[in-house]
Amino acid sequence: MNNKSPKKSSILAHIRRAVASSTAIETGQAVKTLESRLKAKSSKFQHLKLAN
Repeated sequence: MNNKSPKKSSILAHIRRAVASSTAIETGQAVKTLESRLKAKSSKFQHLKLAN
């Protein structure tokens, strides 16, 4: 059972997209590549959460 509300997951998707597109502009990488890396949750900082 998924405890996340649709609104929260939508907000997180928008945040991921914004971070990916901003990073893509700065680094010249593809937005889709960066966004998929953010979704993969394989970061060494995965235990850190965004403030609400």
